[in-house]
Amino acid sequence: MNFENKKIMPRFFVVIVLMGLVGLYILGNAAYLMFVQSGYWSAVSQTLVENNVPIPAKRGNILSADGQLMASTLPEYKIYMDYVVSDQNEGNRRRLQAWRDSMLSEEGVLDSLAEGLHRIFPDRTAAAFKQRLLKGKKRRSRYWLLYPKRITYIQYKECKNLPLFCESSNKGGFRVEVFNLRKKPYGSLATRTLGALYASKDSARYGLELSYDSILRGKPGLSHRAKVRNKRLTLVDVPPVDGYDIETTIDVSMQDVAEKALLKQLKNINGEVGVVVLMEVATGDVKAIVNMTKCADGEYREVKNNAVADLMEPGSTFKTASIMVALEDGKIKKDDFVDTGNGQWEMHGRVMKDHNWRSGGYGRISVPEVLMYSSNVGVSRLIDDNYKDHPEQFVDGLYREGVGIPLHLPLVGSGEPRVRRPKKDGSNWSKTALPWMSIGYETQIPPIATLTFYNAIANGGKMVKPRFVKAVRKDGELIREYPVEVIKERICSPKTLRDIQDILEMVVSKGLGKKAGNKVFKVSGKTGTAQVAQGKSGYHGGRMKYLISFCGYYPSDKPKYSCIVAIQKYGLPASGGGHCGPVFSEIAQSVMAKGVFREVVEASDSTSVFVPDVLDGDMNAARYVLRELNIPFRQDWTDDSDGATVWGHAQNSGNSISLVSNNTPMEIVPDVRGAGAKDAVYMLESRGLKVRIEGVGHVVSQSIPPYSKFKKGQTIHIKLKR
Repeated sequence: MNFENKKIMPRFFVVIVLMGLVGLYILGNAAYLMFVQSGYWSAVSQTLVENNVPIPAKRGNILSADGQLMASTLPEYKIYMDYVVSDQNEGNRRRLQAWRDSMLSEEGVLDSLAEGLHRIFPDRTAAAFKQRLLKGKKRRSRYWLLYPKRITYIQYKECKNLPLFCESSNKGGFRVEVFNLRKKPYGSLATRTLGALYASKDSARYGLELSYDSILRGKPGLSHRAKVRNKRLTLVDVPPVDGYDIETTIDVSMQDVAEKALLKQLKNINGEVGVVVLMEVATGDVKAIVNMTKCADGEYREVKNNAVADLMEPGSTFKTASIMVALEDGKIKKDDFVDTGNGQWEMHGRVMKDHNWRSGGYGRISVPEVLMYSSNVGVSRLIDDNYKDHPEQFVDGLYREGVGIPLHLPLVGSGEPRVRRPKKDGSNWSKTALPWMSIGYETQIPPIATLTFYNAIANGGKMVKPRFVKAVRKDGELIREYPVEVIKERICSPKTLRDIQDILEMVVSKGLGKKAGNKVFKVSGKTGTAQVAQGKSGYHGGRMKYLISFCGYYPSDKPKYSCIVAIQKYGLPASGGGHCGPVFSEIAQSVMAKGVFREVVEASDSTSVFVPDVLDGDMNAARYVLRELNIPFRQDWTDDSDGATVWGHAQNSGNSISLVSNNTPMEIVPDVRGAGAKDAVYMLESRGLKVRIEGVGHVVSQSIPPYSKFKKGQTIHIKLKR
């Protein structure tokens, strides 16, 4: 018995293995038919179905603001040969099969087919095509692929002129699989905003393709097949309705300029992510939107629509909104001053620092200078001193001026601003929340929302919703127009708006935003630099990441465009003005040169008066010089004696000079930063201090902090810089 088992078991094993192989073969063929050849067999089945054969609609185009084609549907094909005739009438089937076989057996027809295919597709020889045709005939294949690549419509029409292929598909056996592909003539330009379709499907993935899918898609039609005089014809029951075209606000030339300027800077500073949004002030039309991410191979590509989706703490660009709230509420005035000390200030147990705290800070500065120099201490002190007992008033002010209001953009995945409110019981609020919120932390705002706020400042206080699509068209005819949407008619009072506009112009002309400026026309805006939290590690985990930005508008006197440039990068240096300002300036210059104005000089301020900078020091001496030059100025003291010495600070408002006296008591160290060497030495030595000077120019730091007590004979070091 054991002997018999030994003989039988190997046989069973062989049978099982063979059955398994046959099963795998069947499954493999089934999978091949289901996934690889599904499109072909669907097309074949449609030719055999009698009723309700769908007729696909042509997807509409996406156009630029000036009518240029940015996305369009173009068909591509794969060509097959069916060597077996299908017909419900057996007599017809045999007759057609005999004719098709005879045609493929004639050398003249076969050679003509091979030569014709070689002429259309020169990368394959005529001999290779002939061999391919004969191989398919030998196998009696129903779906014999003639050429491995997808072909164009023109190539398909050329194939239809070849012998045998020019016959109907049922007679000649030539069949095609159609792929409707979305083509973008400008390549990757604004690709994340335009959107994309899933491969081989008329199904939108993201962007405007998805948001306006119902308009672009159209409606498929229906047909049925009927036998008329022994011929099967396709009769249309419901004709397809092709999709409509959408006209976007994108300007191709501006988009190209913005992309090139941003890419150049990203490569220069090794940035990780870069964003540019260029908006028309009056309408909110997005003329250019660029989103670049550094990929694993070191190249920059549009991977995500960061401009609308990224929720990040905006940093110093938020300071403008904070100062606006305080001005509007009457808590501060434009000509107020705030003491920022030596660049460090304790705020409820935490130390707030200015970017120059290592060199002594800014000391006592005016409200415009707080934004000009982007002083963290200045902004946080102004807000905390006035709102610490009622932080909800400050947050209410932010919402009042439009910060935090959802934009409801027509792009799937767009983020909405997150500006949290304090609860009545204070459970979600700490004492440090307000000062840090005021300088751009504790909130999350996408770049396009920040730009919308600055655009409202440029637009006379009217906040408009960013617009991506202007109209829907059919064969060039206007079907529907999307109007400008106003979010808020007024974000603040006219006086507050004028003060903010003046300050933002000074940020560029005199402050940290100088690199965003232009010699021909005035630019206004605000720099921003923020540390980016690293997940659970917070702001101190691993390598430090920064979000740097510049947001503003131009020309300052008659704003036409607003723009934000934002870059994420690792490590220092990280400067919104130094790194993003030049990108803003290049875009502004290029846009103005491309015909926004007939002449660039039209954007310049012909009525402005040249107002020079005045160093801190003897204000009476400065008054004498300004009077002789016929330059408008104001003073805050009543002594008219030209010979008296009045120490103080000069503030340039753009149209005039404000001379502010600051006669510090003799037992207190004065603040000499900004003063010339002569005035600084006199002020210090007249109090009994010994002065040591380093450098030339005006004073940028002093070794003994301003407004502190000292001992006579004590040495003070002052550092000067041009």
